[in-house]
Amino acid sequence: MSGQSPASPAEERDHLERRLARDLGRAVADFKLLEDGDRVMVAISGGKDSYTMLHLLRRFAKSAPIRVELIAVNLDQGHPGYPVETLRNYLVGEGVEHRIVHEDTYSIVKEKIPEGKTYCSLCSRLRRGILYTLAQEMGCTKIALGHHRDDALATLMLNLVFAGQLKAMPPKLLSDDGKNIVIRPLIFAAETQIARFSELQGFPILPCDLCGSQENLQRKQMQRLLDSMDAQNPGTKASMLAALRNVRPTHLLDAGLWKRLGLTHVRAPIDEDAAAAAEGASNGAPTIPLERLTR
Repeated sequence: MSGQSPASPAEERDHLERRLARDLGRAVADFKLLEDGDRVMVAISGGKDSYTMLHLLRRFAKSAPIRVELIAVNLDQGHPGYPVETLRNYLVGEGVEHRIVHEDTYSIVKEKIPEGKTYCSLCSRLRRGILYTLAQEMGCTKIALGHHRDDALATLMLNLVFAGQLKAMPPKLLSDDGKNIVIRPLIFAAETQIARFSELQGFPILPCDLCGSQENLQRKQMQRLLDSMDAQNPGTKASMLAALRNVRPTHLLDAGLWKRLGLTHVRAPIDEDAAAAAEGASNGAPTIPLERLTR
């Protein structure tokens, strides 16, 4: 039989690492996520996403033409049986500068949230507040989180379906108090590729027993819907990510947005109904530079 032999696990790992590194580099370049002299708190939970982010940021820092300092921070939230030593041993073994902080948010969440309700909102607020405070104490200029493409798309769907908002995850965010900048270097990376790379790399994954057992979370429902759509129509997720990078604000129904853009109507060079039937309504539509939306 002719044809190429299957790639070895090492070759597959190296290929995935290069691809994920390109995704990270593109995000850094497009949104200026990192700058010379940055001291970055890399929030590491012990999951596949944050391990991969740390690995890729270390690779970036070694080869980038700018000086970037990384410090991994893990927040031990008091989950029963949380194997924090597994993570500590990994960080020590890799020679990663790190800090592990113990804050019992688990008891607070269990006390405040009724049985059967989702913990995510309160848990994330508590965790975010602690990380913000730590970042200031440690002199960090950025906080890196491990959210990826699929997280952004699930957030888009959640806001669309349940909140009545057209909003995803920003790659770069200034906190409400103006003191912290949050970045998401994996925002272009696909979860399937992260999961496979993590498996091949042999990261010591830590479980999250607090929220991981809540299978009926709305976010999980959206993730399953997206997975199903992508399985039936391969490329769906990639197309949705492209849509987030190709916004046509004149074709949205936000009156406040129209006012900010100084619009009273939109001029269509061709009949929109015919265009919708033939090509899909977006061709020929005027595009407003996104930088105008922030003025």
